[in-house]
Amino acid sequence: MNSDYLVVGAGAMGMAFTDTILNETDGTTIAIVDRHARPGGHWNDAYPFVRLHQPSAFYGVNSRKLGEDRIDEVGWNAGLFELASGSEVLAYYDHLMHRDFLPSGRVTYLPMSEYDPETGEVTSLTTGERSTPSATKVVNATYMNVSVPSQRPPVYEVADGVRCSPLNDLPNLAHPADGYVVVGAGKTGADACLWLLKNGVDPDNIRWVMPRDSWYLDRETIQPGKFFEKSTERFINQFRHVAESDSIADLFERLEADGILLRLTTDVEPTMFRCSTVTKAELEQLRRIPNVIRQGRVQRIDQSEIVLEEGSVPTTANTAHIDCTGDALSRRPAVPVFAGNQITLQTVRHCQQVFSAAFIAHCEAAYDTDDAKNHLCGVVPHPDRATDWIRTSYGNSRNSARWNEDADLQAWLASSRLDGFSSPDTPSRELMVVMMGALDHAEEALAKLETYVAELDAAGL
Repeated sequence: MNSDYLVVGAGAMGMAFTDTILNETDGTTIAIVDRHARPGGHWNDAYPFVRLHQPSAFYGVNSRKLGEDRIDEVGWNAGLFELASGSEVLAYYDHLMHRDFLPSGRVTYLPMSEYDPETGEVTSLTTGERSTPSATKVVNATYMNVSVPSQRPPVYEVADGVRCSPLNDLPNLAHPADGYVVVGAGKTGADACLWLLKNGVDPDNIRWVMPRDSWYLDRETIQPGKFFEKSTERFINQFRHVAESDSIADLFERLEADGILLRLTTDVEPTMFRCSTVTKAELEQLRRIPNVIRQGRVQRIDQSEIVLEEGSVPTTANTAHIDCTGDALSRRPAVPVFAGNQITLQTVRHCQQVFSAAFIAHCEAAYDTDDAKNHLCGVVPHPDRATDWIRTSYGNSRNSARWNEDADLQAWLASSRLDGFSSPDTPSRELMVVMMGALDHAEEALAKLETYVAELDAAGL
């Protein structure tokens, strides 16, 4: 129970941090405490048909490949790199723990255990036994506060006799419903709608409660390997659109016109951006659903009506109400990643949690002072509002500028599997051409982003 690091949480970020520490230090010992019976964090509670929304090549840990770098041949992701299923992700982390971490002799794993940050105690959820492990540093891998619908009851009232369940229960339907109401506008809600459509439900029998419309990212432009040219073209064009825009509204018009941002309908201005990706085929399917309810959040579901913030709509006792309102990744306040004997894992590249955790671990291993580490690990909070696209782009740009000044860090990025865009498979000549193309607009774009962030701050957005 004595270790150099106590990692609280065996989810994706905790595993990515541990992997990098193990592979970039000699003799370092790590204890991992987690509430689940197996590693994988929220993947243990996710719905059975969940898949990554990004290529498998961008997920997992640096030392072990996830998937086979295969191109999907069927389905709505056809033609793009594979998206690992939930079961694949859980098997991956199980193998990582039992084939790599534990055999190293440097990792102690405490599943089914709860860590109390106030007392430093670890309590077994099976026996109640308490212990106080000793560690030089504590790594909080749970700060991002991932939440999925199956982990808690709905956040709204549900009357007795109403069919309401998390989307985890969709594959267990015993008989058809009168219709389906999907509650929640994020990635989970979109996945529920796509699952229903894929399983033959008539679009007219689906109603989608959407308190906020969302901007989506086109998954085709976020691909590794042979898609390098298209992905980097998007990277360069973002800089150009920011530099050439004359207002926030003009910037979003440019991003949409270029296909960098997508939305469900041009009739409604999105107010949400959560890094959700879709393919054009998936978006086409979602647009088949004609009954989108935009009357705010659900307050109560009775047997005959759904009460929302701005009105109500009828329902029936045999309508299946699918709860998809989990916040997934919360937009948490940014805190210093490194603070004495505390390390708080957060995103340093927007919407790239596992890369961020591995990057933080590398900085912990390679740099001496908290000031030096925090200088490189500027936090880029997970986005929520539509305008957070601007904030995340600004945070990414500032971090990239700092990373570009460090030759050793650039070499690490080039060898990092999780970086995706500057891997050994990318010829340095091509990468240089891309970077030079971005530099044509980088300085002006960064200044423009800084101006827009100041406008948002002044408006309290």
